[in-house]
Amino acid sequence: MPLHRLPGDRRRRLRSGRSRVVTAPDLAAPDLTAPDLTAPDLEVVGRSPTRPDLAAKLTGAAEYGADLHVPGALQVKLLRSPVAHARITALDTAAARAVPGVAAVVTSADLTGFDATWGHYVRDRPILARDVVRFAGEIVAAVAAETEAAAAAGVRAIEAAYEPLPALVDVRDAVAPGAARVHETPARPGFSCPPGAVFDDDNAFFHYRIDLERAPGADPPDAVVIEKEYAFPAVYQYAMEPHAVVASADAESIDVWSSCQHPFLVREELAEVFGLPPERVRIRVPFLGGGFGSKSYAKMEPVAVAVARVAGRPVRLVNSVEDAMVTTRRHGMRCRMRTVADRDGRLLSRSADVWMDTGAYADNGPTVTMVAGMAATGPYRWDRVRVDAACVYTHLPPAGSYRGFGAAHLQWVGESQVDEVAAALGVDRLELRRRNLLRRGETVIPGCRPLDADLAADLDAVADRLGWGADLPAWRGRGVSVGVSPGGVSARSRARVELRPDGGATVLVGSQELGQGARTVHAQIAAEVLGLPLDRVDVPATDTSTTPYDRSTGASRSTTVAGLAVQRAAEKLRERIVAAAATQWDVPASELALRAGRVVRGDRSWDLADLDPGGLAGEGSAEELGGGAGPALFWEVCVAGAEVAVDPDTGRIEIRDAVTVADVGRAVNPALVERQDEGCALQAVGNALFEEMRFGADGVLRNPGLLDYRVPAIADMPQSMTCVIVENGDGPGPFGAKGCGEGVFGGLTAALVTAVADAGVSVPELPMSPDRVWRWIHAS
Repeated sequence: MPLHRLPGDRRRRLRSGRSRVVTAPDLAAPDLTAPDLTAPDLEVVGRSPTRPDLAAKLTGAAEYGADLHVPGALQVKLLRSPVAHARITALDTAAARAVPGVAAVVTSADLTGFDATWGHYVRDRPILARDVVRFAGEIVAAVAAETEAAAAAGVRAIEAAYEPLPALVDVRDAVAPGAARVHETPARPGFSCPPGAVFDDDNAFFHYRIDLERAPGADPPDAVVIEKEYAFPAVYQYAMEPHAVVASADAESIDVWSSCQHPFLVREELAEVFGLPPERVRIRVPFLGGGFGSKSYAKMEPVAVAVARVAGRPVRLVNSVEDAMVTTRRHGMRCRMRTVADRDGRLLSRSADVWMDTGAYADNGPTVTMVAGMAATGPYRWDRVRVDAACVYTHLPPAGSYRGFGAAHLQWVGESQVDEVAAALGVDRLELRRRNLLRRGETVIPGCRPLDADLAADLDAVADRLGWGADLPAWRGRGVSVGVSPGGVSARSRARVELRPDGGATVLVGSQELGQGARTVHAQIAAEVLGLPLDRVDVPATDTSTTPYDRSTGASRSTTVAGLAVQRAAEKLRERIVAAAATQWDVPASELALRAGRVVRGDRSWDLADLDPGGLAGEGSAEELGGGAGPALFWEVCVAGAEVAVDPDTGRIEIRDAVTVADVGRAVNPALVERQDEGCALQAVGNALFEEMRFGADGVLRNPGLLDYRVPAIADMPQSMTCVIVENGDGPGPFGAKGCGEGVFGGLTAALVTAVADAGVSVPELPMSPDRVWRWIHAS
């Protein structure tokens, strides 16, 4: 990668396999002083040690949700609706109750004494269907038995009858004038719904709107106008491990083991539904086999707890892949966008109408819709912006969070139109972006934190690596994309770091280890602050009865937000250790330091194990980050580039090169940053090129399971891929860090679309499957 030498001489460290020091353009505010991150001032942070959980995973010692077996627990299987919309006319469970080994058959009629509906944002979902089913796969009844085989036999013995009703399976039909209502009653807020949220009495029940006029006036008559419609498919998150829950419950308490991303929010959900104070609900989390948003908020826990209450015994519920695919998914989307620029290449205005298909129940749909609406603007300096993003009920399975939501949905749409503006003006696509990109400190979305990244410099790093401007043969193309997405969402993270009698430390923090390396990073942060070797720091799994509160594991917040809480807690513990050591050994505290697990004074030192711990601990919080930031505690950069080859005879797309940017402030663990970007890139490739949940006109999923739903494999990786790690020390997290691992989804998806367009094929919808690409080529 050639070195940049441009005005400002801002030092940035870019990694492409190895660390490189380059000079990049200075677009920062004048008062920003960037630290020299090449100085070896840290011992543990900035390195890539072996993950502490690696041995357990490699040897099979790690226990995941499906591995948990509680003595005396019943096995649960579920009866799911075979149709998308119907009235339940009969539900006879007598034969099921007579199956040997069946202990309980549970229907909605058995759920008494509490309000058996749930939903964290909108409380709209029955635990078990009552009278009506609203999507194919909705849970109608549950069977708990001594064995899985007996439970499955019990499900088969249930006699259910349905009266089919018209199903709305296309978001356009759901918002059409006179469309039937998916829900007859108005939406009511769930426990995490923001105060003041407004719900419409319609299928389009939630709107996020932007109406911004920085420069009044109309677009000039000779303006370049690009206006088109686009479509984005429903896709499945496909974590390696499906949902698994072990639950015991009675009228006084609930105890759950769950493969969940947000245990404290699940605790709040269950407490609200079953009418208990949160402290009477305990959530424990085993090893997690990935999540990507599919395990955010409650999913199967309300069902498991309800069955345990009725059965009077612990229960174990494990989804199959087919079950998981109708439990949650990514939103499908329709969009109509208009972009206007003047003849000098200045972007003037953008308007977008967005319809997000949230399925039969809201789940996290309003939040996804809000972030999608933000992404529709792009990181550009507009005179006028109008966005109306609607969250729409349909008769499809519920949609929730998936890595990079919002940016993944809309960035490719907006960047496609920026490319078309450049083509209409005859200017370089890269140069058009440079002219119009927001700079550090400018407003991205009113009410949110100002931009905290140098997007033009990040874009230049990508273009340089791609060889931008070099000639390509026919049917080859290059593309770039730029975007930002709100990271962090909530500053509600706390941590506690305790000194153990052996001189090591235990970090209690509620951010979940999903495979992304959260435990490793949190251990590194604590080890750095306390001067401990990494192997003397332990980060146990979450138990809501002992672990400090953490809102969620998502929105790239584990390092930035939870990590800051860990840093603050470790700093307080360090102060207390030094004070205790000064007292115990009668030395001035100002002359003491902590290094390599020892208290050091000049040429003398004492092992921390010799210090009387006396319950020494430190507590820390990240809540100071939340003031005035809106949902963006930081802006995650979504910048990427790609080079592709399109086969005009088959429509097949080959990715020759891909470049991603991880603008992380400080890479606490560079190897984990690279692996996160690589994994996200592979998911983006699947989303862009072939992943799609195919629903029939009846609303039934036609491609459930791995045999019919294709997920990306190693063979689908780009021939060449580079992750550029940018470190400016400008993040709000520990040691200047900010989150990563999701921005690649929107960035690379959009870069692939613009590269295919550069090769000669305009893209109106995803995925860019060979059959679609072939049709687009021959239609043009």
